[in-house]
Amino acid sequence: MRKLSQKEISKLEMQNCYADDWSKIQVDEEFDVKYINNVSFCGNIKIGKMNGSVKYSKGIEKHSKIRNADIFNCEIGDNVYISDVKLLSNYKIGNQAIIENVGQLFVEGESTFGNGYELEILNEGGGRELKIYDNLTSQIAYLLVLYRHDTKLISSIEKMIDEYAEKNKSDIGIIGEYAKLLNTKKITNVKIGNNAIISNVTELFNGTVVSNSSAPVNIRNGVIAKNFIINSGSRVDDGVLLDGCFVGQSVKLGKQYSAENSAFFANCEGFHGEACSIFAGPYTVTHHKATLLIAGLFSFFNAGSGSNQSNHMYKLGPLHQGIIERGSKMGSFGYMLWPSNIGAFTAVIGKHYSNMDTTDFPFSYINEVDGKSILTPAMNLLSVGTIRDSEKWPNRDKRTDENLLDLINFEFFNPRTIGKVLNGHNKLLEFAEKTKKSASYVNYNGIKIPRLLLKTTAKYYKLALNIFIGQVVINNLEKINFENFDEVKMLFSKESNFDNWYDLSGLLISETSNEEFMSKIKNNTIHNVDELRTELTKIFNNYSNEEWLWTLGLIKKYLEIDPMNITKEHIIDIVKNWEKSSLKLNKMVAMDATKEFNVITKIGFGIDGNEDVRNADFEAVRGTYEGNKFVIQLKEKALEIAKIAEKTIGMIG
Repeated sequence: MRKLSQKEISKLEMQNCYADDWSKIQVDEEFDVKYINNVSFCGNIKIGKMNGSVKYSKGIEKHSKIRNADIFNCEIGDNVYISDVKLLSNYKIGNQAIIENVGQLFVEGESTFGNGYELEILNEGGGRELKIYDNLTSQIAYLLVLYRHDTKLISSIEKMIDEYAEKNKSDIGIIGEYAKLLNTKKITNVKIGNNAIISNVTELFNGTVVSNSSAPVNIRNGVIAKNFIINSGSRVDDGVLLDGCFVGQSVKLGKQYSAENSAFFANCEGFHGEACSIFAGPYTVTHHKATLLIAGLFSFFNAGSGSNQSNHMYKLGPLHQGIIERGSKMGSFGYMLWPSNIGAFTAVIGKHYSNMDTTDFPFSYINEVDGKSILTPAMNLLSVGTIRDSEKWPNRDKRTDENLLDLINFEFFNPRTIGKVLNGHNKLLEFAEKTKKSASYVNYNGIKIPRLLLKTTAKYYKLALNIFIGQVVINNLEKINFENFDEVKMLFSKESNFDNWYDLSGLLISETSNEEFMSKIKNNTIHNVDELRTELTKIFNNYSNEEWLWTLGLIKKYLEIDPMNITKEHIIDIVKNWEKSSLKLNKMVAMDATKEFNVITKIGFGIDGNEDVRNADFEAVRGTYEGNKFVIQLKEKALEIAKIAEKTIGMIG
């Protein structure tokens, strides 16, 4: 860099430029004075090359220039385009960035740019504060929010976050390379990453936009965001209001959505509605007006139109919280009274005014009948929608960042859920044995279970148990590629570990691994937030091994077979039960799919014709059962199940 020559200063003054001290301005050797017009400089200024152009929009390039701007204490990179900026202060601007028609863009004092900001999350009454930072993962957030009882753990993690925030503290902000800031009113104390697009925004205050070339961030059209982190690949637009929010990777928020004191992790979507103090784990989706999510923990969740929850009883205020485990849904205009805890993959339909805990009954329906909350266990396991959801989530992972933050296990049947299935199975059989035949329902944890369905639904849970055990056994047999049964016996002779499993907002983890991880944090073996992620990634990568050890424990407990003394006959029986149960479930799901093509679903089709026209219209719009892509996949899967069973049994035999 060099200082301006007197000739350059004179020319700048002729071009209506002003500086409080021209000697404080440094420029690149290839600096060209002719591309600067009507600019006021104050303080220390650095300006890079001005010999190239920027890509303004598709098919349009503009030469780099600085015009019509007041600039204070800034470092401007190579070939930057700055035009019509009323105030640009205390920023380092990356190469080929574009800043046009911006009212105020400045850093005021020292800022951590949203890092270390504390959200009052999950419980509006406080006590579950979450300190956010730009590399926060759903797993670390889960521990901070849900493990408040472990004060040493919380203080250790929060100390790491405080140290991280302190390292990010600066009185100089950053506008990344190739970033575009257009037609925006006010940006204060915001750090903006490479390739970000910020257009027609009303205000951004105290935050970080974590954008990069592989996963740019888009913030557009009337957005107001204060005290925030918006992570890579995300899009926030169309009048969104954020106040105290963490937005994770590849999240979409739009259409006047409003949120406060909330965190949205990977692939969440929020449109039209409202969120208050929610922990939205991966794939939490709400698309409808008048839908309120409040004081709840969700993941892989779909909120129906007009659904909401109530988190206080007008006594000590909004203190109550709710947990809806992964894969669940709320129907249109559904209502739930907090506190409640809903089991995984449950469909909640209607309005429910009792506090309930159904965590031991995953894959269930909760319906409102005559003002009562009725639980039908296991029935959602047979739903074509449930199976389809489980298969679509991995395909809908929109994250393109090379650095994936949230660790997500997509396994439909897994030790966490199957452990609950086993609990539900045993409780249903116990209820069936002890409940009087004169009773219509079993009362359990705020819900009612129809007595006549106890044994039937227990059988459905048995299907899930057989499928899980068989699938894990087959997967592990395929890994060892054995030549004799001694190798198989060695596989089964590993020491089992049948402990509890947890779902850390996407990451499935055994109780043992979780305790070991937390112990490392509390004993200062883990020193910073980067090491936190590294350790969690190790656990994530070890999932299949831990799943196998847990399955050996399940074989011992549920099948009453000692894996140490496994025989060929035992394994063949496991595979046959897997085949039988898988085919049965496949058939039931296929039967459920036929409901999408029955007479009732054809209502409204062929409006001006007879039955033939109606059927033809329906077929033109919805297709046929036989031609449906998912139905075809079910049929193909049935053939595949039979082939895998035959192959495995042949290898064992």
